[in-house]
Amino acid sequence: MAELKYLKEYLSTEDATEGSLLIVKKIFDTLILEQEKALIPRSEAAIVFGPGDIPGSSIDVDLVTENTQDIRLVSEGAEIPLDEAEYTSTNLKPLKYGVAIRITNELMEDSKWNLLEHNTKTAGQRLAENETSLILTAMAGAANTISGGAAATIANITRALQYLDDADYEGTTLLVGNEFLQDLRNIDTFVEANKSGSTEMLATGFKGVIYGLNVLRFSTNAAPSTTYSLYGYVYDRTKAYAIAEKRPISIQNFDLPTYDMSGAVITQRIAVELLRSSAVCKITTS
Repeated sequence: MAELKYLKEYLSTEDATEGSLLIVKKIFDTLILEQEKALIPRSEAAIVFGPGDIPGSSIDVDLVTENTQDIRLVSEGAEIPLDEAEYTSTNLKPLKYGVAIRITNELMEDSKWNLLEHNTKTAGQRLAENETSLILTAMAGAANTISGGAAATIANITRALQYLDDADYEGTTLLVGNEFLQDLRNIDTFVEANKSGSTEMLATGFKGVIYGLNVLRFSTNAAPSTTYSLYGYVYDRTKAYAIAEKRPISIQNFDLPTYDMSGAVITQRIAVELLRSSAVCKITTS
């Protein structure tokens, strides 16, 4: 009995490495994937150019310069003055982003999961996150910026809307980082049904509407830097930015027989460009 008791104590000791090897363990046979991040949907772009729209390496977008043609009062018999609209052009040149994956055939044979397939899917997810990062980088060129305080306020949002109104744009979207969204959650005007006059905000968890703006959250982990968590963007999605994608996310599998390896190359050629800077207003908090 004394020997049996000693054996039980030996097996239950946490720091007994040799003893722990005697304990039967079960390894879960399902790979727990990482959480997908909140990304900016393609539907927010004013224009999306696909490979068929880009015959060369880039595409030019011609823009009418706003408020550049006037009409004038003309007296009887006087010459009618000449005037015409002015034009500008912006160039979207897709750049290549990608990653290569190489895995030994031994590892493929011995692994519980298809590592090549899993890593390929993860690479595709990273490229989607990169698109959100490119959009946010383009948004940094907003014509107007509001410097808020420690927290976003109703006044910040309404002032941003006024900037768009002054430029004759219609605010459609409020794009927010995590900390900015937290500020909105703490504004009781938006979360108390008896004050807002609607339960929509409560029911949708801020995937509803504020002052006619569709509220979208982007993951800070997909942004160019963590400071973007403090930012909010009010914009007119019909005019704000364009996406040019010369090569959609593509996968090329390959073998390296001399190294006894298999692999894949995952790439995308894409560019994001601001079209109308006055159609975007950036709100910053601290």
